Amino acid sequence: MGRVVPVGVSDLEQRGINVIRGLAMDAPQRANSGHPGTAMALAPLAHVLWTRVMSYDASEPDWPDRDRFILSAGHASILLYSMLYLTGFGLELADIEAFRQWGSRTPGHPERHHTKGVEVTTGPLGQGFGNGVGMGIAERWLRARFGPDLCDHHTFVICSDGDLEEGVSHEAASLAGHLGLGRLVYVYDDNHITIDGDTELAYSDNVPERFRAYGWDVDDIGEVANDCDALEAALLRAKAVEDKPSLIVLRSHIGYPSPKFTDTADAHGNPLGEDEIRVTKELLGLPADKQFWVPDDVLAMYREAGLRGDGRRRAWDRSQAALTNERDAFEACLTGHGLAGWETKLPTWQPGEKVATRVASGKVIEAILDVVPGLIGGGADLTGNTGTVIKEGVQGANEPGGRQVYFGIREHGMAAAMNGAAMHGGVIPVGGTFFVFSDYMKPAVRLAAISGAHAVFVWTHDSVGLGEDGPTHQPIEQLAGLRAIPQLRLLRPADANETAQAWRVAIDDDMPVGLVLSRQALPVLEGTAGNEGVLRGAYVLERGADHPDLVLIGTGSEVHLCVAAAALLRAEDGITVRVVSMPSWDLFEEQEEAYRDEVLPVEVPTLAVEAGASLGWDRWADDVVALDRFGSSAPGSEALAKLGFSPENVAERARELLADLQEEE
Repeated sequence: MGRVVPVGVSDLEQRGINVIRGLAMDAPQRANSGHPGTAMALAPLAHVLWTRVMSYDASEPDWPDRDRFILSAGHASILLYSMLYLTGFGLELADIEAFRQWGSRTPGHPERHHTKGVEVTTGPLGQGFGNGVGMGIAERWLRARFGPDLCDHHTFVICSDGDLEEGVSHEAASLAGHLGLGRLVYVYDDNHITIDGDTELAYSDNVPERFRAYGWDVDDIGEVANDCDALEAALLRAKAVEDKPSLIVLRSHIGYPSPKFTDTADAHGNPLGEDEIRVTKELLGLPADKQFWVPDDVLAMYREAGLRGDGRRRAWDRSQAALTNERDAFEACLTGHGLAGWETKLPTWQPGEKVATRVASGKVIEAILDVVPGLIGGGADLTGNTGTVIKEGVQGANEPGGRQVYFGIREHGMAAAMNGAAMHGGVIPVGGTFFVFSDYMKPAVRLAAISGAHAVFVWTHDSVGLGEDGPTHQPIEQLAGLRAIPQLRLLRPADANETAQAWRVAIDDDMPVGLVLSRQALPVLEGTAGNEGVLRGAYVLERGADHPDLVLIGTGSEVHLCVAAAALLRAEDGITVRVVSMPSWDLFEEQEEAYRDEVLPVEVPTLAVEAGASLGWDRWADDVVALDRFGSSAPGSEALAKLGFSPENVAERARELLADLQEEE
């Protein structure tokens, strides 16, 4: 292999591309960990994107009208870090040298909020692909709502064979094509290599035809990975497509120009080794005996490119400053919250009414649409069932300002798109499905928590109380599993009024929120209307006495059982009972110890009641009426009663707990 010959670039640009390749080799070698090959192959593409195509201002990384870039192939993170360093987003060469080390700003996969310029957290393949679709939805909606002077940009995504093999990409690509989302420019890095070896071992899809069938514009540009003019032309053609998403299929050669590892699986996930790096640097015209070499003129070229969006950003600043009648709405959208005082629009219900919490949630959405202007979304083919109806137009090419998104039967794609929309900013995405199908969403929900994506997941039909559909649709372990995710706000409200307060958390918080709601109607309880105890995760619903004999803790649909069981225990046994509603473990955990002890006195026996797995309840209770088996097909009320969720059984279990504790004394 001879010296690398530049195509469509000046000598300075080619040296810049080779510097990127040098960093892509040196950082994984220093870390003894990482993926150099893709970054080496795509260095020309990155150069073209950051110097010729994308509109951004590195001095203002969070400028709302910047073009977005997603590295769905997050294993190639060193490519992104190299560009963020070179173009001036705040990374220093020392950060590149600390690649994949403890506390560094350059972790193994890109992490939002951790590194300036990283738009989304990627690594689990396919997720970034879905995020891009959500960003396209958010951009189009904001442009329709506020005009192109305030929102007028594109989303660029680099995806890999692995992204396209993962099922979430199929769901998201189908949704994007159906919606006719323009301004999405995806580059498929068709390098024919996975960790196991050649993609032909397991993958023979006709990708261009697959995406044409989804309704995408497809440009198969072939062997031009080192031709910067051809790359630029393809990207600009795709940028001009307004009525459908675009896929550019680029045949690249992983590890190029390494003589030993080009087009091999070894270049995918392993450092090249010092000897091979030396040989490759000689081919590139880089100093073979220097690591992390960035000459001043190359750095100056990229730093100048990083500021070329300054004029457009300043024009946007002027447009925002000139905004008058829509200013409050626009600022509420940008911050991801409601208008000042929005919570006064929350509905309340009277004690004695019977309302499913999913229905109450739907009423809340209907009531707050005008005062939470960025709220958009819908359901995964369960829009009416989950109370996620938004009667303000159906999002699509013919109605880009529509707030109702029909996600179709695509729970995983829905969640990934919600994350992208949330991380884009300007909207608060809501998406609903049955709670048991949160399993289909779990990878994206986990990433929402890692990323701090302000998305609202509405999960309904939350227990065996959903009834006849049986154990395949009756969630048992889902609450425990989702509670184990750090930084996910999870609430299971007891009645309609608690549901309204749960929405206060969903709108006012800046993290992902899961609302776990009932299919069946639940009685509206005394003392829940406007009760801000929900905001603290748990509160005393019925005090009983300053020093009760027993505390009953309930969540969701089991709180009213605790109230009824407390009445039985008082009437039949003379036991003083405190009833605590605990809609959110994580919120309660965040309260000061004095408040937690006030709600749950340490010395008082405590019985929890929840129609789900018992795992974790020993943190809060001495015993729990729970469900550590799958449910059964039957009417919901019968299924609950047969499985022990009745006032009588709760009262009996309370008596047994008190008796057991007395014996121990």
